[in-house]
Amino acid sequence: MFPDTEHVRRTLGTGSTDAAVWAFAKSTGRTLVTLDDDFQILSLTLGAPPKVIWLDAHNASNAEIAGALVERGEAIREFIASAESTMLVLRVPRMR
Repeated sequence: MFPDTEHVRRTLGTGSTDAAVWAFAKSTGRTLVTLDDDFQILSLTLGAPPKVIWLDAHNASNAEIAGALVERGEAIREFIASAESTMLVLRVPRMR
């Protein structure tokens, strides 16, 4: 559904700092998708780029997170394409 996605560990390695991830996303035109609210704070503080999709997942499983991303795929594409939007918060409900 999102063929150009990469996991930060594959690109920058394990243990990369938030600053390194932010700089990489900014320099490569990537959108960050994260569970880490530190990136929400960086987005509010520094602004875009990069754009941030913050997953408010409250310990949801990987399957629940993947399902939420697929379900909201069109909204995600619209957010990425928008010139004005800088942060998208997706709430991921627990299925259990």
